[in-house]
Amino acid sequence: MRLTAGQALVRFLAAQWSERDGREQRFFAGCFGIFGHGNVAGIGQALLEYDADLPYHMARNEQAMVHTAAAHARMNDRLSTLACTTSIGPGATNMVTGAALATINRLPVLLLPGDVFAGRVANPVLQELEDPRSYDVSVNDCFKPVSKYWDRVNRPDQLPSALLAAMRVLTDPAETGAVTLCLPQDVQAEAWDWPEELFRRRVWRIPRPLPEPDDLAEAAALLRAAEHPLIIAGGGVIYSGATEELRAFAERTGIPVAETQAGKGSLPWDHPCAVGAVGATGTTAANALAREADVVVGIGTRYSDFTTASHSLFQHPSVRFVNVNVARFDAVKLGGATVVADAREAVRALDAALGGWTAPAGHRAAAGELARRWNAVVDDAYRHDHGAPPAQTRIIGILNEESGPRDVVVCAAGSMPGDLHRLWRTRDPKGYHVEYGYSCMGYEIAGGLGVKMADPSREVFVLVGDGSYLMMAQELTTAVAEGIKLVIVLVQNHGYASIGNLSESVGADRFGTRHRVRTGTGLDGDPIPVDLAANAASLGADVLRASDPAGFRKALREAIAAPRTTVVHVETDPLAPAPGGGAWWDVPVAEVSGRAETRRARTRYEDGKKAQRRYL
Repeated sequence: MRLTAGQALVRFLAAQWSERDGREQRFFAGCFGIFGHGNVAGIGQALLEYDADLPYHMARNEQAMVHTAAAHARMNDRLSTLACTTSIGPGATNMVTGAALATINRLPVLLLPGDVFAGRVANPVLQELEDPRSYDVSVNDCFKPVSKYWDRVNRPDQLPSALLAAMRVLTDPAETGAVTLCLPQDVQAEAWDWPEELFRRRVWRIPRPLPEPDDLAEAAALLRAAEHPLIIAGGGVIYSGATEELRAFAERTGIPVAETQAGKGSLPWDHPCAVGAVGATGTTAANALAREADVVVGIGTRYSDFTTASHSLFQHPSVRFVNVNVARFDAVKLGGATVVADAREAVRALDAALGGWTAPAGHRAAAGELARRWNAVVDDAYRHDHGAPPAQTRIIGILNEESGPRDVVVCAAGSMPGDLHRLWRTRDPKGYHVEYGYSCMGYEIAGGLGVKMADPSREVFVLVGDGSYLMMAQELTTAVAEGIKLVIVLVQNHGYASIGNLSESVGADRFGTRHRVRTGTGLDGDPIPVDLAANAASLGADVLRASDPAGFRKALREAIAAPRTTVVHVETDPLAPAPGGGAWWDVPVAEVSGRAETRRARTRYEDGKKAQRRYL
């Protein structure tokens, strides 16, 4: 079959399917693209010709469309994603941040940046980076360190092997992430005689690796000897669809379950074994149990510094770890007993291997009491009247109360991920979507778009601060154009409140974190007279304003009832306190300073370092 390379690419992508547990679905739900001279005549023409096979969606920002694809993949448990195409030059490099986010979070996205001419006749072309060391270098080489697979297709006949390699990585639960295929613009338009089998329906079966018997036996032996066991549920629990198995395992053994950011929702918030978030943004309940734990069972977690509180959280002198993960890279962390397997299959096998063993009754009772006390703290935070403007925690409480059991909250950066991790009461495994692997400002609206595209039956609430909103609000226009309804809660506190708090804690006095007009000595004048609500309206969204809790609740109900994307703009107090979980996070403080505040912060930092441990 004679087609251009661009046409062959689109035909191939449209024929790829994934399958797990007997359920098949298209692996590529569509393709986002922004066109320029590097892709309009190749992939652009192909998408026009085969739009019925691979739907095209127009984005407004290249980084944002990768975020949308990553969110779509996460919502679909990595069984489906979107492709993203750009021109050469800035269109391509704008995607690098999105690629890093996808790879760090182990989410499959396919990036198709245009590239310079493979034939080199017209070189240097517009937007070409000329490297005197090699004509084989372009700006797309920037994608190499943030991609799980990278290739440049310099001839049409190289395309089939590149496509199959891309699919191998995208559908591998242990190796998935961003995949980048760089496509020289002349090659995209070249015709070739392709074998028909390249375009036949291909089903990629997503494996569920089983645990090795010896590894399972070691893990079971450690647990049987445990007096204070704790489970930490990570994102792998949800991606594997292991939430029911985890629930049954926790109920039978009585082991309390704490959750990472990606694993939040593994158990409903009010489950008897649920103790909430763990780590630097954790609850007092989970963190108290973590400090006393003699055996920690990490299921599908990569043990980020927030989860381990920068390796200061687990304080039992002989603590041992059982690490269940589909990726050996994560399973061997902390020197634990490794169970390299699918989370669902591993939990089932571990449950069977334990026989009738249960955690000590006193430990179960203590965990339940700690959880009860924390839930009372959340009740107070949800209802506390801080006055006007309201505290961010009150806004979160109202949103949680007004949302439905299957609705989704989306967030990524600032202080809200920490508050949400501690305070949000998740009722559904997909109800909590906070990107905290990269914590990328600007992800929120684009991510919400991907969530809604993946499951239109759910109401999607995007929580975004003014700092993140200013980074990337353009996909409001995409939501309006596509007829996709989001409820966006725009929290205005006139600055980077999260980093402001951190800055103050390290003795830097909120330097550079306030959105203020410059005076003679610095950015410390009046708030910048911006109107973000008016900006949202100019991008096509409906807008409601609120200034107090009652007004916010009323506006939120109107937004939920509305048929189209609606932004609820609410002022909050950036200095209002939020309940903490009592854990530490390693942020170095200047060792010497002429400022007393910095010296005091350094003393606190050195005290925190004393609890830090290396687990080998």
